[in-house]
Amino acid sequence: MRAVFADTGPLYAAVDVDDEYHQRSQAELKRINAENIIILIPFPVYLETYNLLLYRLGTEQSISFARQCRGAVHLVNPSQQQYIAAVEKAARFLDQQISLSNAVTAILSEEIKLPVWTYDYHFDLMLVQVWR
Repeated sequence: MRAVFADTGPLYAAVDVDDEYHQRSQAELKRINAENIIILIPFPVYLETYNLLLYRLGTEQSISFARQCRGAVHLVNPSQQQYIAAVEKAARFLDQQISLSNAVTAILSEEIKLPVWTYDYHFDLMLVQVWR
């Protein structure tokens, strides 16, 4: 299976035309579709992206994002143990502000051995495989 875990950055950038990564995200989405790569979105990333869209671009954009995800991506619900492991992973980087959303995505990526589609350097610091 060819798949990537999506982080909030590229998902948000794909929607916000004023985001500095908008063009990059659009080009990468075309590549993902052309190469039949499955997008996996952890629920924390899904919720984080929805909230960013809601508060920055409004209700219509956030609802549109949520609706577009139906059938187009696979949502992944982390287990309680994966959340616990994510807290421990973030605790290893006390000099960084690693969100629980990023840490749980890192745990999923490591366990399933799939890269993360992200623009966040924290994944490189956590030594997580990044899709480029």
